Amino acid sequence: MATAEATRPHRTYGNWRRPTSPGVGNLGLLSTVLLFAGFLAVIVTLFFGGIIPAVAVAAVLGVLFAGLNTRDRHHRTTLQRVATRGAFLRSRMRGTHLYRSGPIGWTPTARHTLPGLAAGSEISEAEDAYGRRFALLRLPSRNDYAVTFSCEPDGASLVDAEQVDSWVAHWGTWLAGLADEPGLVGAQVTVETAPDFGTRLRREVEANLDPDAPAVAQAMLRDVVESYPVGSASVRAFVTLTFTGTLRGTRRDPAVMARDLAVRLPALSEGLHATGAGAARPVTARELAELVRTAYDPAAARAFDAARAAGDTVAVDWADVGPTAAQAAWDHYRHDSGISVTWGMTEAPRGEVLDSVLAALLAPHPDIDRKRVALLYRPLAAGAAADAVVADVNAATFRAQSSRPGNARAATDLRKAERSALEEAQGAGVTNFSLLVTATVATAAQLPLATAAIDALAPTARVRLRVLHGSQDSAFTAALPLGVVVPRHLRVPAELRNAL
Repeated sequence: MATAEATRPHRTYGNWRRPTSPGVGNLGLLSTVLLFAGFLAVIVTLFFGGIIPAVAVAAVLGVLFAGLNTRDRHHRTTLQRVATRGAFLRSRMRGTHLYRSGPIGWTPTARHTLPGLAAGSEISEAEDAYGRRFALLRLPSRNDYAVTFSCEPDGASLVDAEQVDSWVAHWGTWLAGLADEPGLVGAQVTVETAPDFGTRLRREVEANLDPDAPAVAQAMLRDVVESYPVGSASVRAFVTLTFTGTLRGTRRDPAVMARDLAVRLPALSEGLHATGAGAARPVTARELAELVRTAYDPAAARAFDAARAAGDTVAVDWADVGPTAAQAAWDHYRHDSGISVTWGMTEAPRGEVLDSVLAALLAPHPDIDRKRVALLYRPLAAGAAADAVVADVNAATFRAQSSRPGNARAATDLRKAERSALEEAQGAGVTNFSLLVTATVATAAQLPLATAAIDALAPTARVRLRVLHGSQDSAFTAALPLGVVVPRHLRVPAELRNAL
């Protein structure tokens, strides 16, 4: 007699929420306040100036608030889209969308320095408590310091569901623990897929090939070495942590930051091991320089691989990792030997998803030469997390009460906000997160195929992506494992944007 075993249910994940602000209709709190101030301005103008000036003021305010109240499917107002287009046209008029470096370029040092958000960045090397060398990258514009770990993920193939659930649980615990790290302002996970030239396989086979082995066996191995690289890809994963150099009003220099982080890095890397990230180790300055150089100049990857195959070490100075030439267009970014398009997530999955929801988006694709998927996190400290969920509940309550009776979406939104507040009160962490996807190809003719590939992969990940028009150069830099925390570089603070 066969005994039926109970099928273990798949664990699902969800309840991600977009920060909102209470307001009338699609307006946020700040826009609502401005709306009532506009009504008051019309009344005052009517009282002191007459009906014609009042009508003129009302018409201007009507156009302004129509632009604020109308949103597209990416939650962007008409006013935001117009402002983005205007800013891009202004950059073209000033020529800031072009970048030329080197001896005949525009950089004052005549070196190939990094452009945009990473301009002026400085790198140094230190040693942690385990004796491992690590690169410490400083972004002087915000006095931020970033440390990058190289990971070797085990993958979920042939792994029990219980083990995968354990990895996810430990990843959540590790992320929540980042909120207690002094000075930490952001974390980033970058998964990069790129062509595999087969040099590592060739080096391994040639080092272990027995000259006395049968000719047939040797021929088979050599055939594998020649045929394996065709269409194959390498997958690399990095975790980057960004710390502010200004703590409690004191501005710390790289030497002080290096001593502070040297003690903390071992515990952080050990915590990653339980998440399925494999053996996490700090990236050295030479490795980070090579990574950034190949991102801006993909053709250089073959030269780096060939040098490693020959046993040589190629050292690239940080002042020369940037592109020789780069040009930011409205919907793509041209840099040395590559052309890239970067997408940003505008909506997380609404429902519940499985742990494999991002598998297709992270996997190599035949129509994309190099692909980079970056998950950006900003963990909130305990006090800020409590304030955030309370504000979210208040905003959801206001919208539910001000909407029409029976509005299912508003009621569901309120229930989700209350559930998040309950989980936070029970000890769960709160983290702001986003996602960037960069696809790089060699020629402009390949761009339509690469764009279509990402557009097809986004629904499989249950996320909504949009091309980051007008800011392709900044988005490209933000997707690199350099620890750029985008909200810290915005002219208009993110809190003010959410309130509009």
